[in-house]
Amino acid sequence: MIRRLVLGDGALGRTVTDRTTDQPGELYVVTGDSGWVTTLREKKIAAIEGDPADPTHYPSAVDVVVVAADDSMQTERIAAVAREEFPEATIIAAVGLDASTPTRDRLAALADELVDPREEITDRVLDATASGHGGRMGRLLSAIRSLSKPLAVVAHDNPDPDAIASAVGLVAIAESVGVPADAYYFGEISHQENRALVNLLDLSLYPADPDSFEPSNYGTVALVDHSQPGVNDSLLPETPVGIVVDHHPPRMPIDETNRYVDIRPDVGSTSTIITEYFRRLGLVPEQALSTALLYGIQTDTKRFTREVSEADFEAAAVLSATANEDDLDRIESPSVTASVVETLATAIQRRDVRDSSLATCVGQISDRDALAQAADDLLNMEGVTTVLVYGYTDDMIYVSGRTRGASIDLGEILREALDRIGSAGGHANMAGAQLPLGIISEVDEDESLIDVVHELVAGRFFAALDVASEPAAYMINPPLGGREE
Repeated sequence: MIRRLVLGDGALGRTVTDRTTDQPGELYVVTGDSGWVTTLREKKIAAIEGDPADPTHYPSAVDVVVVAADDSMQTERIAAVAREEFPEATIIAAVGLDASTPTRDRLAALADELVDPREEITDRVLDATASGHGGRMGRLLSAIRSLSKPLAVVAHDNPDPDAIASAVGLVAIAESVGVPADAYYFGEISHQENRALVNLLDLSLYPADPDSFEPSNYGTVALVDHSQPGVNDSLLPETPVGIVVDHHPPRMPIDETNRYVDIRPDVGSTSTIITEYFRRLGLVPEQALSTALLYGIQTDTKRFTREVSEADFEAAAVLSATANEDDLDRIESPSVTASVVETLATAIQRRDVRDSSLATCVGQISDRDALAQAADDLLNMEGVTTVLVYGYTDDMIYVSGRTRGASIDLGEILREALDRIGSAGGHANMAGAQLPLGIISEVDEDESLIDVVHELVAGRFFAALDVASEPAAYMINPPLGGREE
């Protein structure tokens, strides 16, 4: 449990106190402002009226110290005492507007992080005026505030943790500026960890019926963790979309006319982008949302080992202060369904391994997420660097691919192999596809559908791999976009 100590009564201290009152952990305040002490005690916060530089007022141990005097000389004096008393703690100090360069240098030597109001103001001004269009955050808020009806935030079908957290996060941002919003998804939340995420954290995410969902009931539709209506969601392709927030490279150019578009293939998750929005808006996600966003980043980057960027680490660091570690542990360790075990067993039994690549068809599936789990598990097999797992429902073949340490772009490989007969693509290390089952569902009596599907998918997959092994073929390049499963 994190222990926080606020020393002083400056703006930073008051902000930290206000925003951490309901967060897990312990909070102590030492300030010379008697009126503020009274207010804090009424809120059941441990507050002492006294000199913030007097260590006799401090608790015996803390994890984070916030030095928040308005006067820079006083800030330096308090920081020096706090550093001596708590050499292992993280010290965050506010740099007053009156601070000279030598004072700033001395504070930098005492504190782990400096909060400079001049830089904060400059960042916000630059962001608000960037690109001549009101800046990224200005354009997002303008797009939301202009709505005369609620905002519908739509995750991709059968949403993963990143899509779930991003959708709920964008709803919270809209509501913070007074615009009602709801988060929706089509399909099912079938993966046991995804169900645990939604149920344990009590996230407001609603299932949508393709036959009854009516976009005209909303001011606009926002897409998160995907970028095109009708592609990896059950919206009609012509559905008007006003907001797009995604980290996947698009399969085709996105029309940005009269819409807000923020697509960043260089970051590992959409949750990272949503977390940045909160930070730039000066908002702190509630504990459940912080936990969900952190889990979204962890899962999409495979615990910071896949497609990860500096921004992902920074967002995770911000969220860790308010996320609930116990809830994360409970989400990551749910009971495993029988369908997942059966899918993995079938995948192992029917694996087709050629060199360091593995393809396997698991037949009829009831849980699409089990394919991704099986792909992750099979990637741990000795000598295997690329895995493709696929199965089918009554009308569709679903494909999930993973690779590690290979000199190929898996998203590009699947596009070359399968995009002509369906929809395929993704990242260099993680990709997927959806293929209409169509006429191949009608097999002869002496044929097995599982064998026919395997021959179709594996044949095209291994052929594309053979081409990729030739010089100047599909070595890792920036992917052109597509579906990630």
